[in-house]
Amino acid sequence: MSATIDLRGRPSFPLGFARRKFRLGSGSAQAGVRGAPHHAPRGAAILSDLSCTEVDLEYDAGLRTAWCWMNPADAPSFTPGLLRDLKSYTDAIHESFRTADADEPAPLTHSVLCSRLPGVFNLGGDLDRFAHWIRERDREALRTYAYACIDVLHDNAIGFGHSVLTIALVQGDALGGGFETALSCQMIVAERGVKFGLPEILFNLFPGMGALSLLARRIGLGQAEKLVMSGQIFTAEELHAMGVVQVLAEPGDGVAETHRLIARNMRRRNGLSAIYKASQRVWPLPYEELRDIVDIWVDAALAVDPADLRKMERLSSAQDKRMSVKVAAEA
Repeated sequence: MSATIDLRGRPSFPLGFARRKFRLGSGSAQAGVRGAPHHAPRGAAILSDLSCTEVDLEYDAGLRTAWCWMNPADAPSFTPGLLRDLKSYTDAIHESFRTADADEPAPLTHSVLCSRLPGVFNLGGDLDRFAHWIRERDREALRTYAYACIDVLHDNAIGFGHSVLTIALVQGDALGGGFETALSCQMIVAERGVKFGLPEILFNLFPGMGALSLLARRIGLGQAEKLVMSGQIFTAEELHAMGVVQVLAEPGDGVAETHRLIARNMRRRNGLSAIYKASQRVWPLPYEELRDIVDIWVDAALAVDPADLRKMERLSSAQDKRMSVKVAAEA
């Protein structure tokens, strides 16, 4: 299966899934919210009108916060459908700011990225497709997929260009691209005991969609290289001690802890937004940096030998087993 590019320059994957409406307002992200109903700013209506299959959205009008719940259909990884829907979400955020009334508050203060999958935040790249594209020597498909990943990641990292504070709520394991995506958010809330890791070196590759860029900005390039080269699995507690995870939550308390973080942020949002804007000036994250590293990753992927490809496929089979947990939970 090869990706194509549509007329807007975005990856297009012919998946043919049924469409499902985003939700506005109610849901698990609303737990613990107090007070009278709030009028949503005009721009926020853009978010409620989206139709997607692999993301659920809840919008808290009082805190002007969007909770984006990943819910991939085929695998606990970044499926083409999940990437498509995440891009639709980020496009909607840009449009909500473009259409917002000048005399109203900003339509969004926080974007929270989280997961519906039991025990899984996201397990990373679509390894079955990677293996297929590598065997077929399909450089363009690999590049198109990876560019779709960094499109979403870069928006998270720069607050969508509108001083939106971005939070990853990690209630299950985040591996490979799942870890990279959590790193792309300005703050990470993780429940104790969840696992993080970048296993790509185990099949002779490296995480090419932001890991080095993002980790270097948090813990320095030397430490980032060491972590990536290790292939080691880390707990939330270990990463909190390293300064990678900002907030630890007790198991099952991640949503409530994120609400508490957002409440704290709202009291000092002006200062926080200015700090993150200044940080981007001190050490910017140009999109071109991510794109150039993707191109290095594509070259490396095409150089992987058959034995390493088989390791990749075994890891993909392990991901499929994790997906069966979701299916059983929904049955």
